[in-house]
Amino acid sequence: MPKYNIYTKIESNVSAVDLFYDLNVYRTDASNKKHILLSVAQQPVTSNYQTQSHETNDTEDGLSVIYIMEMNLYRKHGGKLFSVLSSPAKKMYTLGEMASGKAYSKNKRENVCYFETKAQTKPVNDNGDDNIHSVQITCIPRFFVALEHPIGDPLDPFTKNSIKSELDARKAASLLGPEGEYYPNQYYSMLCGPAAFYYCLMMDRYDVYEQLVWDLWNHGKATLGSFLLQPSTSTMKVNDLFSGASHPRVSAVDWITMASLRDSSNNLLKYESVGDKVSAITLWGDIEKWMLNAGAQKIFSNISLYHSSLSDICKLNSLMCNDVHIFSLISAGMLQQGANVPFKDHWIVWDGKLKLVNGGSITNETSLEELVSLRLFSWGEVKDNSLRVSLKLGEFLNHTFGGMVFTKIS
Repeated sequence: MPKYNIYTKIESNVSAVDLFYDLNVYRTDASNKKHILLSVAQQPVTSNYQTQSHETNDTEDGLSVIYIMEMNLYRKHGGKLFSVLSSPAKKMYTLGEMASGKAYSKNKRENVCYFETKAQTKPVNDNGDDNIHSVQITCIPRFFVALEHPIGDPLDPFTKNSIKSELDARKAASLLGPEGEYYPNQYYSMLCGPAAFYYCLMMDRYDVYEQLVWDLWNHGKATLGSFLLQPSTSTMKVNDLFSGASHPRVSAVDWITMASLRDSSNNLLKYESVGDKVSAITLWGDIEKWMLNAGAQKIFSNISLYHSSLSDICKLNSLMCNDVHIFSLISAGMLQQGANVPFKDHWIVWDGKLKLVNGGSITNETSLEELVSLRLFSWGEVKDNSLRVSLKLGEFLNHTFGGMVFTKIS
């Protein structure tokens, strides 16, 4: 198995001989098992403010696999090392980026930073007053703001504590997989495509999902593989998240992730409002781009502009297993929550095979009058009884337009 040599950069005005670092590079799988690529402690920074070039552990991972790079920084003082970061700094890179010497940002603020003021205190007068020197520290304004309840408002949904609380609940759901509303949810928006994608990302690589949230919250942008998420200012300064309601119509974490993804994927139209419809539309090319950049591989597709045939569904059923995700474009009218319209308007993710309500398998000879059931993800929930009561196989075919099959995100 191959090994790689990787390094990163820091930004500081302190002499490099006084700086040391811990560097950990890892990924966490769907079972919450941590795979460590590199782990070194209290290493000296080089004279050009880079880490040393460290050899990784053996790995069979492909170059598109995303890793978390975590660094803690120390300052030597009086022969002892003191940690200078309130918490370890984290950044996402693909294995390919790290192996090719690209594990740092050209934007200095996005690298690990530590600066000290060179100013010295001095008496301000001869009257024995306090010896005070004022230091001006710059602080980047927060990127995501609900204009109806801005920073300082008791209902501000984008506070750091609110985001952390939402993420804690999502992490528990990613590990336990409960039924119910514990997953990415479009609520009153048309963001079913991004919701379906983030459901898969959250379940397969919660570490990447969480880091994506914090990168967007801290920097107003994030990178998923080679895809840059950089939402417009009007997306981040949303003006109708509440629209008179007492709570957000889309949760803060879901707005940060789903609105950013949708707006960054659009070429012409901005996605900047919960009520936007046309700019919220997700085509199958978007789903494919997002999944591939996250580290999945496409196995099969029979997505179509036309209704599914029985053989189309039997093919998807034959590929359904614990190692894949199947996305289907549907008419939401086949769901209990959906409006009964004839056109394709909703994305779902299969969480099991389509089967007869009596538990029987579906074949190319199955009668279209048979009643069917499908465990699926939609509108923030994973459950068995999402389909309309007494939905027939023929009706299911008329409401679906094929599917795309991907490997799990590694």
